[in-house]
Amino acid sequence: MAESAKTTVKKDALPSDVFAVDVNNHELLKLAYDSYLASSRLATATTKQRGEVRGGGRKPWKQKGTGRARFGSSRNPIWRGGGVVFGPRGNENYTKKLTTTSKRVAVKQALTLANISKKVIVDTFAFTEGKVKETITLLAKHKIDPRARVLLVTDVKDALVMRATNNIQQIKVTKPTYLNVFDILNADAIIISQKSLPMISEWLVKAEK
Repeated sequence: MAESAKTTVKKDALPSDVFAVDVNNHELLKLAYDSYLASSRLATATTKQRGEVRGGGRKPWKQKGTGRARFGSSRNPIWRGGGVVFGPRGNENYTKKLTTTSKRVAVKQALTLANISKKVIVDTFAFTEGKVKETITLLAKHKIDPRARVLLVTDVKDALVMRATNNIQQIKVTKPTYLNVFDILNADAIIISQKSLPMISEWLVKAEK
């Protein structure tokens, strides 16, 4: 990775309409955070209804004369091993929808909180060889613990970038328009390429106008 003496952009260069907005609605951040998790949830749980349970085709005992309650099948939901009433079917939709405007406002608030916590770093890095040592050099340059959770925002997510970062478990690479509240709030450090800044502003600010 080619390094120069002046590769880091000063924090003053961060657009204030993205990284210095008023964070007066933490409820919106919570909604956006939960929406991300809900959208990632898979409906893998499934149960069998009484018509799907194996067996139970024969009446357990005759209708009258035994002194016991009447039953026509052991697949009855109140029997052990019977069907399940109102159980998950594997087709549930757990997504929680937010408007596009609300999502963008929440992302700006999350970036503002990250900037206040001094987690945001802007750098003119470039992965030219696709080697892990380039990523390690970038982290060492900014004194970031290799075990820290790092969100790397790059304008180009190509094979070189992925090869240079795939073997470092705690690094997540994303493009500017795929930023989300979950990744931002959970990152210990956010490294943004300088070319990504105009793209972030274009997506979060100009698109609203």
